[in-house]
Amino acid sequence: MNDWIYSDKVKQHFLEPKNWLMGEENQFDFNARGLVGNVVCGDQMLMLLKIEDDVIVDVRWKTYGCASAIASTSVLSEIVKGKTLDEALAVSPEEIAENLGGLPKHKFHCSVLGDQALTKAIEDYRGDQK
Repeated sequence: MNDWIYSDKVKQHFLEPKNWLMGEENQFDFNARGLVGNVVCGDQMLMLLKIEDDVIVDVRWKTYGCASAIASTSVLSEIVKGKTLDEALAVSPEEIAENLGGLPKHKFHCSVLGDQALTKAIEDYRGDQK
C-alpha cells in the first residue's frame, strides 16, 4: 500500500473502526437513528445514538462506502461520545476531517455525510421528545 493517499489516522480508523455496529440495529440499545446517503458516490451512513439527559452516552454506526467514509464515521463517533446534543451539533465536517489528519479534496464529502447522519439522528431524538 505504498500508494495510500490518506493519513495514518484515516488508515487506522478504516482498518480498526471505533464504535462500529456489529450485527443488526436491534442488538444496540439506541433512542436516536439517522440514515443518510449520497446518490453520487453511493455511500450510505447509519448513525445510532444512546442519549441520556441530552448527552450522547454511546454511539454505533454502519457505513457502506470507501475508506474515508468509514474513517469519517469512526472518528465522528469518538468525537461526539460524551457531548451534549448541542455540542455534538457544533462538530463540523472540517473538524471531522481535521481529526483525521485531513482528507483528499475529492473525499471531503465523506465528512459531510457523517455530519448529516449525526444531525438526522439528533433530529430523530428531539422529534420523539416532543
